[in-house]
Amino acid sequence: MNVSIRRREDGSEVKFSDSLHPLLQRIYRQRDISHADELVLSLDKLLPPDSMKGLDQAIELLWNLLRDQGRVLIVSDFDADGATSCALVVSALRSFGFSHVDYIVPNRFDYGYGLTSDIVALASTRSPGLIITVDNGISSVEGVAAAQAAGIKVLVTDHHLPGSVVPSADAIVNPNQTGCEFPSKALAGVGVAFYLMLAFRRWLREAGWFEKKGLAEPVLADLLDLVALGTVADVVPLDYNNRILVNEGLKRMRAGRVRPGILALLQVSGRNVRTLLSSDLGFAVGPRLNAAGRLDDMATGIECLLAQDADAAYELARLLDSLNKDRKLIESDMREQAFAALDRVKLDENEVAAGICVYDCDWHQGVVGILASRIKDRYHRPVIAFADANGTQNNEPAELKGSARSIPGFHIRDALEAISTQHPGLLTRFGGHAMAAGLSLQHSRLEQFTRCFEQEAARRLSADQLQAKIVTDGEIEAVHLTLATAREVLSAGPWGQGFPEPVFDGIFTVTDQRLVGGKHLKLVVSPEGLRLDIEAIAFNIDLALWPCDAEQVHLVYRLDINEYRGHSKLQLMVEHITLAVTV
Repeated sequence: MNVSIRRREDGSEVKFSDSLHPLLQRIYRQRDISHADELVLSLDKLLPPDSMKGLDQAIELLWNLLRDQGRVLIVSDFDADGATSCALVVSALRSFGFSHVDYIVPNRFDYGYGLTSDIVALASTRSPGLIITVDNGISSVEGVAAAQAAGIKVLVTDHHLPGSVVPSADAIVNPNQTGCEFPSKALAGVGVAFYLMLAFRRWLREAGWFEKKGLAEPVLADLLDLVALGTVADVVPLDYNNRILVNEGLKRMRAGRVRPGILALLQVSGRNVRTLLSSDLGFAVGPRLNAAGRLDDMATGIECLLAQDADAAYELARLLDSLNKDRKLIESDMREQAFAALDRVKLDENEVAAGICVYDCDWHQGVVGILASRIKDRYHRPVIAFADANGTQNNEPAELKGSARSIPGFHIRDALEAISTQHPGLLTRFGGHAMAAGLSLQHSRLEQFTRCFEQEAARRLSADQLQAKIVTDGEIEAVHLTLATAREVLSAGPWGQGFPEPVFDGIFTVTDQRLVGGKHLKLVVSPEGLRLDIEAIAFNIDLALWPCDAEQVHLVYRLDINEYRGHSKLQLMVEHITLAVTV
């Protein structure tokens, strides 16, 4: 894939303290930090919950159930955001004095996404007085109506974008609902749940509930490990408010204030809690937690997060680790099949459609989201990968479930809504946000949908947007290519979606190169014009091009630290490598 490398420009002229590393000053300006105060990530800077629409109604529902000791049932989504949201609400409500709190996480293969009528029927067998959805519900119009018809009140907590029709729930807490004035629209589902629990605790405190019942007032900051994990794993934008939540969660975890389940997941993934970074949550813990929802039952992940005993938590974490290994094998096979199919029709950057739909009857519906992401990365196109849902009709799969991943400039949920409006009945259901979405349609209508999706993508995306780009923070002066600088940059986040980890580019002289692991390129390089040997590694390189006799290369890289046998060395993690262009 042809890639254009572009450098960020300073987005602001803010003045920072002279004590701040000059490289970090440049990085922060390139991320549009408008005031030095935005680097202060303490909890007292957190947005208050007051302006969040629906809190008063939600608190009234919760209070009525608490006062009467009614049954509360959480209905969770089956990803890491849903699992952390569920564990947070269960933990908080129990600490408030609820005696009957339970949860259901729909098996994605049997029930699909959200609060469906079938899930309500299952929930009714537990006789709840209130259903609370976490990380779902804003599109569950029929499910909410079914619950209310069964005499069950419904509190929806969600962060996904609402459709043209919203459910008639007894209360909805979602910063993205129409009329909500909460300033941050980037909260993950777990962030919304946390804010609701903050508001309800304050109400209970003012009502004297904890004193009357002889309960210690819960310290909700102890839930921030869950908030940090769910926020990073769901890849929501790390605006200032989310950076506070993630930073505080990471600080507590590094200090040992971490629940046994998250600690066990860090252990099985080989990560050190004392040096924990947001990337560890996103690339190590999150995928292991998600594996349960993709391949089996997310209840395993939720129970791991709720575990109080370290041994029990570790056994559950080992099971999640095993599921994640299985997921990797399944994903690898699917990826090879998809790339081979695309290669057979000789797709290249000039021939590939503006939007890609792929389907195979043998693909695993729990893994198509990852597959869509991999194809998106290769072709720089919005991609929807489909798998068979359960059930057949005339020996054909009755329904397909798709998972969509997008590129900058293409709002995938808006595109699906436009297609649904133009072609009523084409989509059975859909939901999501700008960069990711889920949908269902009849197998017989896949070809029609593929044409519609390609046309919608072509209509919305320009040639420039379809050109893959790597945006970097520019060059690093040789004097700053040090272990100390790497430590400062890595710890200066938290980095993530919308506040990306710094990526640099520059010309380097190659002093050594060799293959490791059969497909990774290990390099020793020096900045142009200097003799300063630095180790670098490029993963999954094109074996037809590398290694080669290149004397100079243009690297796009991140700063990293290689820890080995108690020794620490600067290492460059290569994102992209090309031969240096000489003039």
